[in-house]
Amino acid sequence: MPTAEDDRANPLTHGTPKTLLPQPCVLVIFGAAGDLAWRKLLPAIYNLNVDGLLPSNFAVVGFGVGSEGDPDEWIRQRARDGIEHFSRQPLDEGHWADFSRALFYVEGKFDDRPAYDRLKAKLGEVDQQFGIPGSRIFYLSIPPQLVAVAVESLKSAEMVNPPDDDRAFTRVIVEKPIGHDLESARGVIAAVAHAFEEKQTYRIDHYLGKETVQNLLVLRFANSIFEPLWNQKYIDHVQITVAESEGLSQYDPKTGAVKASRIGYYEGIGALRDMVQNHLLQVLCMVAMEPPWSLEPDVVRDAKAVVLRCLRPLTDEDVEKSVVRAQFVQGDIDGEQVPSYEREVTDFFAQRNQPIPNPITTETFVALRVFIDNWRWSGVPFYLRTGKRLPKRSSEVAIQFKAVPNVLFNQHPDVPIEPTMLSLQIQPEEGLSLRICSKLPGPKVRIYPVKMNFNYGTSFGGSTPEAYERLLLDVMAGDATLFMRRDAVEAAWEFVMPILEHWDRSRARFLPQYQAGTWGPSEAERLIEADGRQWRAL
Repeated sequence: MPTAEDDRANPLTHGTPKTLLPQPCVLVIFGAAGDLAWRKLLPAIYNLNVDGLLPSNFAVVGFGVGSEGDPDEWIRQRARDGIEHFSRQPLDEGHWADFSRALFYVEGKFDDRPAYDRLKAKLGEVDQQFGIPGSRIFYLSIPPQLVAVAVESLKSAEMVNPPDDDRAFTRVIVEKPIGHDLESARGVIAAVAHAFEEKQTYRIDHYLGKETVQNLLVLRFANSIFEPLWNQKYIDHVQITVAESEGLSQYDPKTGAVKASRIGYYEGIGALRDMVQNHLLQVLCMVAMEPPWSLEPDVVRDAKAVVLRCLRPLTDEDVEKSVVRAQFVQGDIDGEQVPSYEREVTDFFAQRNQPIPNPITTETFVALRVFIDNWRWSGVPFYLRTGKRLPKRSSEVAIQFKAVPNVLFNQHPDVPIEPTMLSLQIQPEEGLSLRICSKLPGPKVRIYPVKMNFNYGTSFGGSTPEAYERLLLDVMAGDATLFMRRDAVEAAWEFVMPILEHWDRSRARFLPQYQAGTWGPSEAERLIEADGRQWRAL
């Protein structure tokens, strides 16, 4: 397997202007008993351990409530369960023994000051055991309303070193959602800034850690055939789709009871806040940004921030015409009947003897048309859509180029040839394809679209690293390129706030519905068809 030393010796390897290596540290996961740590974070760290990419002096300390019995043994068993269910690499007993010995847990509430004293003492013990110089990464996998008390408690307990401390660094990872709206987002940002400098702060969006999203920069700026065409003169439109087949709840097949659910988080949040404000807009920035003059983190982040500032603001009339929201009802996915979102919400709150929201107007699907008002993209529509309970899990960016002139092979308006299409698949498999027109074999000239495909798995072998693996390594190395800066977070909220405010004013109005297992409501089809275009079939 190539190492960092190999990368430095290879002139064709370019990651950042200088190779940054992960440094010895303790990763402290706030909310380590939660779903994100179980499904994503602990399996990601295990995979980094298997691949030999972790620093030699490294440990993980979970912090929160929910442990049973011996806290350290509890987190190790929970980590093992998460790895067995969700790791991209199977659990290996040899690697597990090495990995598990560096897992620890401190039981405590986030607003309990004595718990931070226990955490600080535990970190000192771990430092001594593993030869770690006091460097910390605090991962805040907690609700946004708890962020302020957590960071203030860390500062009060003197666990935050100055940003220029050469002996031991301190960094904080802030997980989404960063606020519920623009005002609360600014509150979270200000609270974190009171304890950590901006250079110590890493606001994570796991979509930016996916290989295909990162590959957008290489595709555009390392291949001379694309960038000259990457503008309004040659591109007709762009589609960004994030489709999920899952709902928000998992039901026990025997009892019919809700055994796992994200309703507690999602109800009142919806698809616009959950997906568009962060994931889709960040991917849009990667597609639309101007070439950065270097790969220094802030240079790249400057280029992305400019895109957000150039998004055309939406008026009430624009929201009515260019934004579609909807909620899924009962339907069929892969031959299985699945309940409506309203049923999921009702079951979730009823099972907990909590008041059921009325009315239930949270959107599970959003489609919108946006424009970037700058020289490169003037007049080019970007169509974004995302939803729950769609036919399959699939995410892609599709760049459709303009049709060739209506001469030669494209003379017949009733049977136009298909335009060139570049599609980048983000999940479940990562890769890209280029659709071009070719002649069918035979004596007649017949045009047929063909695809040139590239797949990460088949081309490079093995499984593609998960997004969290790359992002965690970047934080250990101090590379903030793929993380959101505070101005980008605020700019994204500023763009979506007119939509949220318009919806709030019209809360009692009809909310379109779509059947589970379909690609969304008819209103979404009409949105793009009104421009003479169609959504791509995934």
